Amino acid sequence: MKFTVNTPGATRQRTACAIVGIYADGTLSDTAKALDKASGGLISDVTRNRDIRGEAGETLLLTHTGKLPCKRILLVGLGKPGKLEQRGYRQAMRAACTALGKAGHIDAINYLGLETVGDTDAYRKARIAVETWHEASYRFTTMKSAPTPQPGRLKSMGLACTTADRKKSLEGVKHATAIAGGVALARDLGNLPPNICTPDYLVKRAQAIARKSKKMRLNALRAADLRKLGMGALLAVTQGSELPPRFIVLQYRGGTPKSQPVVLVGKGITFDSGGISIKPGPAMDEMKYDMCGAASVLGVLQAAAELNLRVNLVGIVPACENMPSGTATRPGDIVRSLSGQTVEILNTDAEGRLILCDALTYAQRFKPSVIIDIATLTGACLIALGRVRSGLLSNSDELATALLEAGQNAGDRAWRLPLDEEYGELLKSPFADVANIGGRDAGTITAAAFLSRFVGKTSWAHLDIAGTAWVQGNNKGGTGRPVPLLMEYLLQGA
Repeated sequence: MKFTVNTPGATRQRTACAIVGIYADGTLSDTAKALDKASGGLISDVTRNRDIRGEAGETLLLTHTGKLPCKRILLVGLGKPGKLEQRGYRQAMRAACTALGKAGHIDAINYLGLETVGDTDAYRKARIAVETWHEASYRFTTMKSAPTPQPGRLKSMGLACTTADRKKSLEGVKHATAIAGGVALARDLGNLPPNICTPDYLVKRAQAIARKSKKMRLNALRAADLRKLGMGALLAVTQGSELPPRFIVLQYRGGTPKSQPVVLVGKGITFDSGGISIKPGPAMDEMKYDMCGAASVLGVLQAAAELNLRVNLVGIVPACENMPSGTATRPGDIVRSLSGQTVEILNTDAEGRLILCDALTYAQRFKPSVIIDIATLTGACLIALGRVRSGLLSNSDELATALLEAGQNAGDRAWRLPLDEEYGELLKSPFADVANIGGRDAGTITAAAFLSRFVGKTSWAHLDIAGTAWVQGNNKGGTGRPVPLLMEYLLQGA
């Protein structure tokens, strides 16, 4: 799909389809007015007849455009005039992209970006348009035995903007294209079955990313390396599986040699049965998504390298399976983590924090400016926040604020939960330094409290994406979140 930037002039530009907005009270956008006048009232006729009311996300395709240079006109509802904000604009773009995906147009010009969208600038409107198209047109067909027919055949889309906004729009297209690629990678990895997307497979995908940039360096540790280092917590999780663990360290050096890196740590449980504390059978197939934190880290590294970001970035992925067997970890076992702290494992299904604690300890050797871990960590987060916002916990108000702002701007929102010291009291163990669970209360917070013990004084944030990494139902699949949030954070200067 090719995106171009066009200056306005809908009555003169030839295209298979012009995408224009109308408002809920029948008010036409300036572009719609121009096309209406040139066509002798084509658009005002359909609005007068109430064929389209202009409600947010409503669409109507006009197929007979007379002598207009556009062969079709896709009318898109924008809601009440003067009330269009970024959320409504995303909704309108999603509706337009869905309608285009069902049509047979080869090209289109999108005039929605000419509308006033709160305080959203041309850069953001272009980003939203491109990212929304990729989101709406994404299909996962890798595992199909025969090619699946793809809806529509759109090859190119022009984004209309003023001459003054052309540079900003081009930058938005560039950033959005890279981010969309990172999101697609994360979605692909999540959607792959666990017999394909194994720890070794994640290493192969990391190798493919590293080969594309001279600024990348990959180190993929094996089980023997982890034993030598003393990663007892991670090894405890994987010991019930026949598949060996891998520990991926992917470095991107885009900043100055002396600048401290941002370290991203992604939970990479390629299948989570719960271990001896086995999960219920229904929906256990969804536990292939327990590596979506890892997938998002790889997606961000790919996008950052593609954009040649001026930042030093380290992606760390502890990858393994959590399976029951005669060699699996038992509830009551005590292991020693890389940090030297001992952990009493009361529930083997609370395994994500075990692999992350060793990865967080390892991350400190890079002397990072910040550490951000991303994990499908707790079902409690899904209960608390649903599938709308990711959970955010942090030991740094500055970092938490930056991430919340990035998520808001990127349309990939998070919500901060508290991390008071009292929550850590729930993790006390009479037999070890800490237990891996703290009971039913505040499950998302106690999981983060556990992780906070392994970050030292480094500014750290934890993103719990258990509710946002994938969706269920007829359109089930990975979402690629929080790649947009993390990329926005990096683009804002980290």
